[in-house]
Amino acid sequence: MPRRNQRHRTDRPTPAGGWESRIDSGPAGYDDERYLVRPVPGSRATKNYRCPGCDHEIRPGVPHLVAWPADELGGAEERRHWHTGCWNGRGSRGITRRWS
Repeated sequence: MPRRNQRHRTDRPTPAGGWESRIDSGPAGYDDERYLVRPVPGSRATKNYRCPGCDHEIRPGVPHLVAWPADELGGAEERRHWHTGCWNGRGSRGITRRWS
């Protein structure tokens, strides 16, 4: 009988249709705020984004994170796409790009 490899995927949609997210503190200068953070697998990264941590592009196909203030009811305009390493180092580096 052939062996069946069952993959254990961590990026499965939740029953509500969204992806798993966690709550983290914000970047330097915003560390008193809470942010919802959700991983974006490379297969779902289809556009270019600008990382606010390093001000470099996040190219399509690159796994990264998307973060937005947890207390905001706003939509897509509040979300920011971060390189995973930039988000992990956010406590010492802060935001390099400002939005109006």
